[in-house]
Amino acid sequence: MSTQNDDEKEDTSGRPTKAVVGSHRDEEEVFGKAYDPRIVRRIWSFVKPYQGRIFISVAAVLVFTLTQLAIPLVIRYAIDHGMAAGRLDRSVMISATGAFAVIILINYAASYVQESVVGKVAENVLSDLRRAMFSHLQRVSLSFMDKTEVGRLMSRLQGDVNSMQEFLETSVMSVGDIVLLFGIVSVLLWLDFRLGLLTLSTMPVLFIVRLFWLPRAKVAFMAAHETNSIANGALAEGIHGVRTVQSLERQHVNFDLYDEKVLANLRAHLRSAKYAQVMVPIVDTLTGVAMATVIVVGGSMVLSHSLDVGIMVAFLFYIQRFFDPIRSLTMQYSVMQRAMASGQRISEVLDVPVDVSDKDGAVKLSRDMDGSVEFRNVTFGYRQNLPVLKNVSFRVNPGETVALVGPTGSGKSSSMALVHRFYDVWSGQVLVGGHDVRDLTQDSLGEQVAMVLQEPFLFSGSVLENIRYHKTVATREEVVRAAQAVGAHDFIEHLPNGYDTELEQRGGNLSLGQRQLISFARALVADAKILVLDEATASIDSYTEMLIQKALVKLLEGRTGLVIAHRLATIRGADRIIVLQNGEIVESGNHEQLMERKGLYARLYNMNYASFDDISEGELELDAAVGKAT
Repeated sequence: MSTQNDDEKEDTSGRPTKAVVGSHRDEEEVFGKAYDPRIVRRIWSFVKPYQGRIFISVAAVLVFTLTQLAIPLVIRYAIDHGMAAGRLDRSVMISATGAFAVIILINYAASYVQESVVGKVAENVLSDLRRAMFSHLQRVSLSFMDKTEVGRLMSRLQGDVNSMQEFLETSVMSVGDIVLLFGIVSVLLWLDFRLGLLTLSTMPVLFIVRLFWLPRAKVAFMAAHETNSIANGALAEGIHGVRTVQSLERQHVNFDLYDEKVLANLRAHLRSAKYAQVMVPIVDTLTGVAMATVIVVGGSMVLSHSLDVGIMVAFLFYIQRFFDPIRSLTMQYSVMQRAMASGQRISEVLDVPVDVSDKDGAVKLSRDMDGSVEFRNVTFGYRQNLPVLKNVSFRVNPGETVALVGPTGSGKSSSMALVHRFYDVWSGQVLVGGHDVRDLTQDSLGEQVAMVLQEPFLFSGSVLENIRYHKTVATREEVVRAAQAVGAHDFIEHLPNGYDTELEQRGGNLSLGQRQLISFARALVADAKILVLDEATASIDSYTEMLIQKALVKLLEGRTGLVIAHRLATIRGADRIIVLQNGEIVESGNHEQLMERKGLYARLYNMNYASFDDISEGELELDAAVGKAT
């Protein structure tokens, strides 16, 4: 399919272009509900295969929490019974020391099991999520991709999956935090009810502070995430467009614009850091108040012999740990909010409907099919009530080369997409080998229809792997023969490692013409019955075009060819030329026949235009009107 500019609202074919982020208001909120049952059920579907390990890790967390609660009690026992009446009871101290050692060992083992099991489960779920999303995105219909900025989509999904991983790793720990919090409260009240109530009297202050702190902190954290996204977007745009920036001497202007976004990001992060840090001294102060209460009140009770020294010491240990689960659960609350929002976006991607899929009983297209292509009264468009093709009918006979020409938006590329069944027609039929493409399996149709696009896409890997990308079982000899046939062999041999040369991203270490020749070799290796060339010579130099024209002769031998070309000179040798305008066929015939008719094609060709794209819309409409009048 021809490439669209992101800055266009809609191309002339009526196809919606990809959404472009114009403001940070377009970004999804980074925080959602603290708990969304629907999202949790969806996440659980990925966690369920590992639920046995989850239960093991929860059990380990509970054991770890119980050991945390037990340690101060052992210390209390050692003080009150091993040092009673001012003398040291060695048997009690030995028992306490042994119990302490056993608890420490159990504590270590439980912590190790919990950390290792949860970590592995989270990594497995992370991997399963990514595989599920990648698999689904490989199968979603192009109508979804037409409306979606893929780079931004994938970038966001990677962050969302990482949020889910963070949630899984911390959610099990939150079970332990809750048990520890209630356990400490219970033990304090059990050890001494009065002192326990007095110690916990600081809790209402913390809840009141959090009541006012949480809403403001949430807004600050959201602003920090939003400005961070904006700054990263500006950074990526500046890096990707560095050639244009330097050619237009925009470095200083771009830096000022980026600097403004970075400063806004800095201010937002400083504000969020202030809210994040303000709770630390408050919690520390409340901890100090609680400990002072225990020391003063508990100390006086010890002196009055109404409280054992060991109980007071145990109180101090518990108070030190009391605010840790509160702080941890506060962080977990924000993690859950991010996870719910991330889970929502992940679910939206996984739930994108696959509009084009094999129907029940779909037929596999045989290799022995004749290679014919036929359009029967085809009407199709990308947006409702805006048809791109209007009741189009034509037939391409086996082995025939047919060129489709016409101005931008006339429906050429859309016709090619329908042959490969990237989309389904609104009405009518597209037949390949005598079969409606909707009755065929997509895999078998793809094996018999090879496409070469205007902008060849090469993948990471060697030249050899790219040429046999469509047919991975092809031998090295077949690859070399294909490269020789299309004129690519010589320049490949001059690469550092020949056919084993590793290509940079999207083949960046090759020229556009070289990438196109490799894509031609790939199409030849595919050995498909039908070859579709979608403006494959539109963006190359004249010399490379000459090489490709020679390669086309070899490429089209024994194959049905469908060729789109804006340059009129490149399709003179086609068996038949179909002229499209506004989604309708206005002329059909070979070059000589069309010239003799002196219709639209002849007039445009005689104007010495190199391409239909060179013609203004006014001239085109005038010529069409003249053609109808004659």
